[in-house]
Amino acid sequence: QMQALKDNKISVISMQDLFAWLNGEKAIPSRSAVITMDDEWNSQYYRAWPILKEFGYPFTLFVYTKWVGGGSKAMTWPQLEEMRDAGVDIEAHSVSHHDLRHAPRGQNYTTWLHNEVYGCKETLENELAVKIIAFAFPYGLHNEIVRRTCQEAGYEMQFTVYGRHMDINVPTDQIGRYAIDSLKGNVFKAALDFGAPDNTQPGVESSQLASAAMLTEPLDDQHITELKPTIKANLASMGDIDPKSVEMRISGFGLVPAIYDPKTKLISYTFTQRLIPKMYTVILTAKVSTKKVETRWDFTVDSPRPVASK
Repeated sequence: QMQALKDNKISVISMQDLFAWLNGEKAIPSRSAVITMDDEWNSQYYRAWPILKEFGYPFTLFVYTKWVGGGSKAMTWPQLEEMRDAGVDIEAHSVSHHDLRHAPRGQNYTTWLHNEVYGCKETLENELAVKIIAFAFPYGLHNEIVRRTCQEAGYEMQFTVYGRHMDINVPTDQIGRYAIDSLKGNVFKAALDFGAPDNTQPGVESSQLASAAMLTEPLDDQHITELKPTIKANLASMGDIDPKSVEMRISGFGLVPAIYDPKTKLISYTFTQRLIPKMYTVILTAKVSTKKVETRWDFTVDSPRPVASK
């Protein structure tokens, strides 16, 4: 994968370069990538880091503090100090790696969330003497309360795992990352595809949010119990789109073979496999007058309620 980045002439930049670019302080190559890894696994220290050093690529490690030194598979504080001293960027990934939308049973949500967000930052800054500016949501799961708490804690950037290329107008509290998995090669392939270059402002691609009034199924933030749902959207609000350019991506699955009807402006995709209960993000992209337009929404699959026997 690192060789593929090099072969495709994609510039690997640091988290600090990304932050400076988003603030209008620095230009970056139009085909740029930031490499991040989560959870301070020992394999990242012993296997991934040597490869990244070989290529000279900067990267960010998102750490959840409760697990540091917590077993043979986890890194220790001395290992993290060594990586820090070598220039590896270390950022926050919560205290416990729990779904931040819900507190563990018996705990006050506000107090618990405050510790997960503020406590992680404080521990990393105290233990490693670094300035923490970024937060990655555990499992990519978040809501308005989580994002606001992170902003109040002083995080400048918040990261999901909803893969998307970004332009300079990306919401800094929901920056998408491609979750690279050796069993899902299409996700990595999508990450490498920057599309045709254009002459717009410096960035990866020309992208904008479509109308918030778009009719979708499920609705944005809706909870469902159907484990093989059909995902639908009416793209009329996007404008005069190129039918061949319409694509649907779903977090955890990447590009899916959705069906688009140019006459009705409807796009749909039905899952053939059962979804596990969690939150999913749907991302729709299309070209309108050579500009890429994008919209996305979230829905959550809840565990089906058990049926009481008579």
